[in-house]
Amino acid sequence: MFDMLALGVCSVDDLLYVDVYPPANGKSRVNHAERQCGGLSANALVAAARLGARCAFAGQLGADPLSQTVINNFSAQGIDLTHLKRDPSAQPVHSTIVISDGGKARAIFPYRPGNYGAPDDWPAPDVIRNTRVLFVDHMGARGQARAARIAREAGIPVVSDLERDESPRFAELNGLVDHAIFSHEFATHLTKQPDATQAVLQLSQGRAVTIVTVGEQGCFVVDATAPDVVQHVPAFKVEVVDTTGCGDCFHGGYAYGLALGLPLMARIRLAAATAALKATQRGGQAGCPTMTQVQTLLA
Repeated sequence: MFDMLALGVCSVDDLLYVDVYPPANGKSRVNHAERQCGGLSANALVAAARLGARCAFAGQLGADPLSQTVINNFSAQGIDLTHLKRDPSAQPVHSTIVISDGGKARAIFPYRPGNYGAPDDWPAPDVIRNTRVLFVDHMGARGQARAARIAREAGIPVVSDLERDESPRFAELNGLVDHAIFSHEFATHLTKQPDATQAVLQLSQGRAVTIVTVGEQGCFVVDATAPDVVQHVPAFKVEVVDTTGCGDCFHGGYAYGLALGLPLMARIRLAAATAALKATQRGGQAGCPTMTQVQTLLA
């Protein structure tokens, strides 16, 4: 039994750290450069695995060098790849991320040369039923919706990290999620409500838990047991180095807390602490904290 299963997007990220973004046709000296793995589902899996979760990736990767980089990284993190689909046409997203303003601002330039995201008909239903939590993102919405439906029919909670709604299957996928975590930006896009409290109320219909994250302001939460009440959970105060992957770490921490059976506020604090500690380190995955580090911050 896995604690967390994901099928979605993986990436290889080339990180460039600058003092300021240059103007058009200008230059800005790169102070530091490094390569890390990233991606919505991949970052959430690594965050949960670093906390101690038994995680599995059952999405698709190819035979190219970038795919092998992701596979090697997953293996190093102890993430189960038994159900990985190898497809010659598949390839992770290759992103260049420029970070400025002491880690508080970033610009992301993704390149998607091959198939990516959840496959339409993979993995087998029994694999999906063998997890405590299914994690979905918006990449490969048809396959994500299939997996979410199988999970919901089996009574398995579905946690989401949805950032785009271009797919014609988005509404179907979004409707199958019972633990939805949205960024403030995307929540505003979906609801046309700039106020996070109004957005989270509007997005909470029919769900067990809905969360809208607002960076250093923390998050706003609606629980189905009190559907008209918005709770605010403040963020932990840390010295920010790089916010890349913080939202993904929040998702991974929340999903693992759900798999552990923690009460709602305990799993949100676990998620918030995981994201805060990640912000003190560079990159999307290298800074994912251990459970010992999270417990120290919580204490």
